[in-house]
Amino acid sequence: MVKEAKDSSVPTTHRCLIVGNYCHDVLIKDDVVIAESLGGAASFISAVLDGLSVSSDYISKVGPDFVYSVNHRPITSSSSKTTVFHAYFSTASTRQDRILKRVTACDPVTPSDLPNSKFDFGLAVGVGGEILPETLERMIEMCKVVFVDIQALIRVFDPVDGTVNLVHLNQTGFWPLLNRIGYLKASADEAPFVDVEEARKWCCVVVTKGKDGCTVYSKDEELSIAPFPAYQVDPTGAGDSFLGGLVAGLVDGLAVPDAALLGNFFGSLTVGQIGLPKFDSRMVQKVKDEVLKRSLQHFVSHEKHEDEPKRLKPLDHEEFLAALSAAKVVPAYPIKECKWDLHSSPGALEQPACNGHRRLPLNPVCEEPIKSVDSKP
Repeated sequence: MVKEAKDSSVPTTHRCLIVGNYCHDVLIKDDVVIAESLGGAASFISAVLDGLSVSSDYISKVGPDFVYSVNHRPITSSSSKTTVFHAYFSTASTRQDRILKRVTACDPVTPSDLPNSKFDFGLAVGVGGEILPETLERMIEMCKVVFVDIQALIRVFDPVDGTVNLVHLNQTGFWPLLNRIGYLKASADEAPFVDVEEARKWCCVVVTKGKDGCTVYSKDEELSIAPFPAYQVDPTGAGDSFLGGLVAGLVDGLAVPDAALLGNFFGSLTVGQIGLPKFDSRMVQKVKDEVLKRSLQHFVSHEKHEDEPKRLKPLDHEEFLAALSAAKVVPAYPIKECKWDLHSSPGALEQPACNGHRRLPLNPVCEEPIKSVDSKP
C-alpha cells in the first residue's frame, strides 16, 4: 500500500526538508576543460519548489571554496572543501561512455546536522555519498513521508581516483530502511539496481524514462504517466526537477498520478534550458492556479469517495494533462539566450552564462548511465 502523502482533512501549509549537498561540476572533453557548473540535486529541486511557493528547509554542506550564489544558504564546513565532480568525454565516445569521477568530497550530512523539528515531507537527494544510513533513518523519524532519489543510496566511489559506479541497493546499508520510506525515485538506468518488483511491495517506486514520461509502481498497480513534448538542450537536472514537481503536487494534495504528471512537466521544461531552469512567472502562475483548482477538486472527490486510494489515476487525469500543456505554451526562458554548441565551443571556461552560472551541457547529476561494479545483485 502506498503511503499517503496527505489525509482528507482541509489543506494546510506543509513543510519540506531537503537534504543533499551542493557541488562544483567540471566538464572535460579531450583533456580540455569545457565548462564549470553549480551541481547538486538540491539546486534544481529548489528552483521548482521555490517557484511553486512550497515552504522548505535545505540542509546542504559546502566548503569555504564554494563559489555560487544559492537561494538556500548551505552549511560551510571548516574541515573539507566543496564536493567536486569531473565528467570526462572524448570526441570518439558517446555520452554513455563518459567517465565520472568524484574528485573531492565535502563532509557528509550527519543526523546532528538536521534541525530539531518535524516535517511533513523529507527529500534525501545526495549525489556524492553525503547521505548516510543513520541520516536517512533520522529523516524518517522526523518526516511524515520521505522521498529518496536512488542515486543518493547506490553510488560508490573508487578509493584511488573517485570513479563513480553503482551497486545494488540490497548491498548497501540503506536496504533495511526501504520499508520505512514513502517514495523511491530512480531513472530507467538505475532501476535494475533497485529490484522494482521487490521495492514496490514496501513503497511507491517512480521510474523516470525521459521522453517516455514515467511509470509509477505500487504494490498492486503500475501506471504509465504521459510525457510532455520537449526540445532537449541539456538533460542535466531533469530528474531533480521531476522530483520537485512530484513533491510539490503531493504537498498540494494531488493524487499520485497527477503529481507525477506535474513532475514530468517540470522535467520537460528543464531539458529545454542550459543551467538551472528559469521558469516564466506567467507560466508558473498558471500552473499554480491549475494545481490549486485540481487539489480542491480532488479534495471534494476524495471526501465523497474515501475508499478510493490516491494512487489511482483520476478519471479527469487527461484534463489536467491538457491544462498543463496549455500552460506550457506560455513562453519560458528563451533557449537561444543561453544555448551553446559543445562541439564548436572553444576549450576555455569563458562560456555564456545562464541564470548567473556557467554551465555544463551534461553533468554528474543528470540521469545518464553509469557503469556498475562487476558484482551481481
